Amino acid sequence: MLYAVIAFERFERFERLHRASAIGLRMDFEKKVNLYLKERFGPGAKLTGMERRGKGTHGTGYLLTFTLPGEEQQVIMKSLSPSGFGHDHYSDRAQVLLLALSNYNEMEKHVKALDVVGDSQDRFISLRKAREFYIFMERAAGTDYFEDLDAVLEQGRLYRRDRERAQSLARFVAGVHQKKYAGQEAKALYRRRIRDLIGHGECIMGIIDAYNGADFTSDQELVGYAEKSLSWWGKIRNQAERLCEVHGDYHPGNIWFQGDDFILLDRARGTWGEPADDVSCLGANYIYYAIKDRDTFNGPFAELFHIFTETYVEETRDYRFFDVAPPFFAFRVLVIAHPKFYPHDGLEIKRRLLDFGLSVLEDDKFNMNRINDYMRAL
Repeated sequence: MLYAVIAFERFERFERLHRASAIGLRMDFEKKVNLYLKERFGPGAKLTGMERRGKGTHGTGYLLTFTLPGEEQQVIMKSLSPSGFGHDHYSDRAQVLLLALSNYNEMEKHVKALDVVGDSQDRFISLRKAREFYIFMERAAGTDYFEDLDAVLEQGRLYRRDRERAQSLARFVAGVHQKKYAGQEAKALYRRRIRDLIGHGECIMGIIDAYNGADFTSDQELVGYAEKSLSWWGKIRNQAERLCEVHGDYHPGNIWFQGDDFILLDRARGTWGEPADDVSCLGANYIYYAIKDRDTFNGPFAELFHIFTETYVEETRDYRFFDVAPPFFAFRVLVIAHPKFYPHDGLEIKRRLLDFGLSVLEDDKFNMNRINDYMRAL
């Protein structure tokens, strides 16, 4: 008997639909299965049966029976459901199944995997030969927002356009955050986003693991940084009503201005998240530039920070932002202080940023009037 692990998402849903619609969806899905079997095993393959063989926490398995000239064969088709556990996005499920394709076949006495497929509009697409994945996109025109901030740093003052752009960026992201997640998976998705903030390879723990002996901090201090962050996971993980559409990496390098308009790049870590992630991402860069400019939080960049943040709060009336913001600010300054991402800054700047992160994690909420206090070592 042959066994295959192949990915699909739409078929499981047919059992939850109205019966007439379910029958049509199943027939459509069976056509895809039949076409895949012909492509995989030859034009003579024909699906003769699809039997459910159990449903577990992570997915559902089906026994497929099909005929080839002169013989009958069977394979197992297994799905992975978006049931939390880090399987919320289709890319998560693809990751798990691609890893299974490799791991199953490398272990002695383990059932073998034959393929992993993607479910497209009209057929299954085999991924078994894929070793890397690529994305093609349009080229962004214009100049990134870092150029604006560098110009302010050089000239030492703000112009009308600088203030207007900060307001525009605040109003834009406030509009994005108006779209709230209304599905039943909100609790799992919000918890995932908060958990990822602490433990994801691209977030606090992953960034800390990549510091690798930076001479302005120590491994012990960075572990303590993560421990302080972890306490915030317990505080804010159950606020699923805040789940909304987010950009996920709303920093100056991903904002490109074209005259009075702008375009965004590199949306990250999923569609839905905590709005404080976006606000802190850009806000932390204003704080960073204030440190570069004045070694303290005042001057033109402090003004930009207040314009951006206060405009955002005025637009959204989201005063709870201040209650959940500390670990997000701590994450963002940890990135900016990282030697790999910003290698040309002096140790004093990096130390100020790290002190800011450690101190803001100690407060019970983010207080805009205490930013200079946050920069002082505990």
